[in-house]
Amino acid sequence: MATIKPFQPYRYTPKAGDPSKLLTQPYDKIDAQLRAHYLAASPYNLVRIILGEKRLSDSEADNVYTRAAAHLDAWIGDDILAQDPAPGFYAYFQEFDVPDSGERLTRKGLIAIGKIEDYSAGIVFRHEQTLTGPKKDRLELLRHTRAHFGQIFMLYPDPESAVDHLLDAAAVAPPAVSVIDDYRVRHSLWPITDAARIAKIEALMAGKKLLIADGHHRYETALAYRNENPSDPAAQYVMMTLVNMYSPGLRILATHRVVRGLGDFDPVKFFEHAVDAGWSVAACPTLDVLKDRLAHRDPKLVQIGVVAAGEIRLMQRARKEGQLDVPILHREILDGLLGIGEEAVRDEKYIKYVRGIDAAAAALQDGAQVAFLLEPTPIQDMARIAFAGGVMPQKSTDFYPKLLSGITIYKLGS
Repeated sequence: MATIKPFQPYRYTPKAGDPSKLLTQPYDKIDAQLRAHYLAASPYNLVRIILGEKRLSDSEADNVYTRAAAHLDAWIGDDILAQDPAPGFYAYFQEFDVPDSGERLTRKGLIAIGKIEDYSAGIVFRHEQTLTGPKKDRLELLRHTRAHFGQIFMLYPDPESAVDHLLDAAAVAPPAVSVIDDYRVRHSLWPITDAARIAKIEALMAGKKLLIADGHHRYETALAYRNENPSDPAAQYVMMTLVNMYSPGLRILATHRVVRGLGDFDPVKFFEHAVDAGWSVAACPTLDVLKDRLAHRDPKLVQIGVVAAGEIRLMQRARKEGQLDVPILHREILDGLLGIGEEAVRDEKYIKYVRGIDAAAAALQDGAQVAFLLEPTPIQDMARIAFAGGVMPQKSTDFYPKLLSGITIYKLGS
């Protein structure tokens, strides 16, 4: 089953300054505004490596990837980053308020390196399709830097919370890192270097199957790099944060779809075709009313909110056993009614993925044609499909909060 090991990551030293000015959200969550904020925060902010600036003068010898590698080497040489002295696991806790509800929770994770497995081995499972572009970009960054800067977010089944109890024991001490991020989430890190505790964790994790919650693109990038470097033992592993799927601190948010660029989209005809296809379509007087309807999930109904050209509607139909909202949206609505097929979805030709109903609806003020608003996918349904070998469309889930990049760095060597 799963193979995880302690490791000696590189971490920022006190010489680098305040960790809140150094660590970042995952690369795919950094927009232009956040990137500018990171660049201004510190000359050592990780964004310079994971999402560097492209220039018109870029060449084979000087480009965004070669500059990333140069930053990494320079920071290590200048003691901005230093390797931990002993191998260890890392307890990684995130305290956060759940968006909308305001509930305060703590998600507990274990940072380790895990052996990269082909999906066919039945050890690591995916739940989403991936996009072509991000994998090409991440592979080039990995080739040049030979380092992983963010962890793959993995879920594992542990109904008894045996690993969490060991993480709790480690978290009694003062944390090695404690930082509040851009979304007011507190991230805390504790190294676990005690040999007996490491052995217990390894034994408890040995029989587990792993499910990728977040980081499909980076996992498949690591898989491709492993295949390119079969003789490199370090390339057989990737950095992971492992979270118990039974944890009360685990939350999934909905990821909404915003569509633009369709040449012939007509909201009136769209809703007429939806009714012809078997959907009921009800008008909502305000966005708040639609939010309230979506907040009350009915397992027997598929509910999808739609905002288009001043119209706020709720589309509903009966749910057949085992059906999930995101595949239905992609198959029956995006493809069936709008003609946005699987290839166009993979290439992100018309669709933008947005967290938050308000943000999705606001996109119509910026040229979007229609926003499709979803309910969160229940984790039990996601796990059922993944462990059965099925996959969902990309961006089917939004695990909140995100793991900070740079809190540990797995360098594959020279």
